[in-house]
Amino acid sequence: MPLHVPQAPAPALRSVLTALGSPTAVREARTPSLLTAQGPVTPEQPLPVHVLDSVSAQGVPATRLAGWRFLIRAGDRAVAAAETRLTPDGWAFSHFFEGPYIRSTELALQQAETLTQTYQPRLLSVPGLYMLTLWLHGDCTADGATGAPAATDLLVPLAPAPPGIAASRPHRVAELLPVLTLRAAPASPTPPTPLLGSPA
Repeated sequence: MPLHVPQAPAPALRSVLTALGSPTAVREARTPSLLTAQGPVTPEQPLPVHVLDSVSAQGVPATRLAGWRFLIRAGDRAVAAAETRLTPDGWAFSHFFEGPYIRSTELALQQAETLTQTYQPRLLSVPGLYMLTLWLHGDCTADGATGAPAATDLLVPLAPAPPGIAASRPHRVAELLPVLTLRAAPASPTPPTPLLGSPA
């Protein structure tokens, strides 16, 4: 089923279009694919980028909106991405970048189009694991800039994923979140073992 891509803030899109139209901004980005792209390049598939800050003892995730990401398409493929961020003056262009997440995001979106249920696509970053996932939110009417993952939402880890977590495979939030929480939690120091005969 088709995905319901959320509407990006108009100023965020304008800031990306302005940056794409600026030879200085593109040159300073130092993204080879963007510099050598043939023909017009266009920002498409805007996705809100949320950050997983914490998970409560009850398993409730706390997230915050960090920005909007646009895939930059040249011809039939995405060659880079543009990130925007919220400033005191509103949405502003942040930077261009490329790398493996561009292709894996594109593939994950294509796979999501084949699912039987319709979802709203978002990105969820898990800083503690240096991990990025495609977050498929079940409420397609929701504001893409707000909310937290529901237990029945899907998370698709993007490649490269952390060791032991399968990339490009959808997982229910209720199943994957406990694993992520456990992996991201700092190891608690082991208390010293008391010596025999010493007071505990």
